[in-house]
Amino acid sequence: MEIYIDDQPSLAEVSAMIRPLTERLSPMLSGTAHHEEMIGLIEEQTEEWQLKMKQFIEYYLHQMKEMEASDIDMGGPGCVGQIWFRIHGYKKPIAGDAKLTPVETDILLLNLLLPRQRKILFEERNFDFSYTMDTDEGLDQRFRADIYYDMDHLALNMRRIDNEIRPFKGLELHPEVSRAVSLKYYQYGLTLVTGITGSGKSSTLDTIIDANNRSMEAHVVIIASPVELVHKPIRSIIRHREVGRDVASFKEGAVQALRQDPDIIVIGELRDPETIQTALEITDSGHKTFGTLHTSSAMESIDRIIGEIPVDEQNRVRMRLADVLTCVISQKLIPSLDGKRVLAKEVLLVTPSVKAAIRNNNIGEIYQMLMEGGKMGMHTMEQDLKRLCDQGKISKEMALNNSNNKKRMEKLLNPSAVDKLNTMVG
Repeated sequence: MEIYIDDQPSLAEVSAMIRPLTERLSPMLSGTAHHEEMIGLIEEQTEEWQLKMKQFIEYYLHQMKEMEASDIDMGGPGCVGQIWFRIHGYKKPIAGDAKLTPVETDILLLNLLLPRQRKILFEERNFDFSYTMDTDEGLDQRFRADIYYDMDHLALNMRRIDNEIRPFKGLELHPEVSRAVSLKYYQYGLTLVTGITGSGKSSTLDTIIDANNRSMEAHVVIIASPVELVHKPIRSIIRHREVGRDVASFKEGAVQALRQDPDIIVIGELRDPETIQTALEITDSGHKTFGTLHTSSAMESIDRIIGEIPVDEQNRVRMRLADVLTCVISQKLIPSLDGKRVLAKEVLLVTPSVKAAIRNNNIGEIYQMLMEGGKMGMHTMEQDLKRLCDQGKISKEMALNNSNNKKRMEKLLNPSAVDKLNTMVG
């Protein structure tokens, strides 16, 4: 299924503006050398030419809000010359006969970057950055962007960052969980928000940070790569530190934050052993810390943190994790029956029993604790998917497809009389 845009700019016209540059490119060059040659030609062009190339890309970025698109993709052989949107979870190309060649898109994308950004791209073959543009409403629209290589050509993904923060009540968290993520009730502890790419982790974390910003006089340091939504200080001081621009790494940002008198430290991603250990240490020093992981369940999150650490240090890290971990929210965005997507989540509160299971390396016991912890606000992903089914928001097929424990999901969807008594949520 394709997307139709009635008044889209002419791809043929843009191609005609780029063609004189492509005709001057050496046929003997490829890869980075080819792209460096393109940069030389781009820099020879007028500011008006460079601006028109940016405006061409920004036209499609402006369309995303109305279309309810979360992502846009272009460039490289993989996009076959078309521009693609992700709408409610599904990738769809824009209809039209005209297409851009990979070389033409290379020039478009290189024109989008600053010289220092191009340098990083060539060295690392990938570059994450934030992109901001003006809107008709007078608000800046931000995007999380990633440029990378696809068969020696450049490809781009941009994710639209919603300027509107979801109300905290929209997360539908149990009061015990709400207290666990609030600085007002818990002055320290590590909270993890986990899920696969595109599961809404950043949106959930932004909602939690916003709730703290509205409820406490505090100092919040956010370390991200890149910075997505920019929080406006309400009752708290909010610092945004972008990796690669304001600070060298997540680890360095976390260590430096300790000297900045923070109350809350947000580490955008716990992506390596050094950052994980730093997060545990700063939490252990008495700070409230939030972080994200690319995992699909609470148990997998715990296993992932311990598994990232060298074997000879795992027991020490296991003990420290048991001491500092407060809450894990693992989430997915599920295609709903109304053609959109709905949030499903697994919630773990770290009770004394959970702490003991972590210390004793009995992570498998935690699933049963999740199932039986409804009074504390805990539940498994399967229980939440069942709730969404019962509310008529998702189909049974979607519930089964997105469950972490298929056998358990089948029992919840087709319970016996005994199962009904044993698998109630809350």
